[in-house]
Amino acid sequence: MAERSDSRVRLAIVSDSHGHVELTRPAVRMLESLEVDRVLHCGDIGSAEIVGLFAPWPTDFVFGNCDYDHASLTKAIDEAGQTCHGKFGEFEIEGKRIALLHSDDQRKFRETTHSGTWDLVCYGHTHVAEVHWQGPTLVVNPGAIYRANPHSIAIVEIPDMQATIIEL
Repeated sequence: MAERSDSRVRLAIVSDSHGHVELTRPAVRMLESLEVDRVLHCGDIGSAEIVGLFAPWPTDFVFGNCDYDHASLTKAIDEAGQTCHGKFGEFEIEGKRIALLHSDDQRKFRETTHSGTWDLVCYGHTHVAEVHWQGPTLVVNPGAIYRANPHSIAIVEIPDMQATIIEL
């Protein structure tokens, strides 16, 4: 999808699909209806088949603690033309510095959220949606596609830094 001409970017944040294709499809349909520009997957991808569902968008992936076969997932992500960041992603969009991680490493998570280095930190692992500010940093957990009640995703508007949790 093309980014908006007014320099606004709508990021979709998803996490914890755990290879459940049937539960991920409603999330993908929601992303289509929301006209997102880019997707960030915060780990526990679960299977190569999940990667293909995000083909319509540039998608950044990190591994979670349940992503055991890094080689197969990396291969699927590379073949899909997407970006695999390993356990920690860092990049910039419209001048905003973004960190992407799963948060199973609590030390790394606290270090990242409290450093003041990032404009946005996206994480998963807890299966609980939440949005808060840690100093200058917007911290977003989209909840989970699998084993959450309700299942949810998040949208963040860049550069406005407005976050919304969306129940599926």
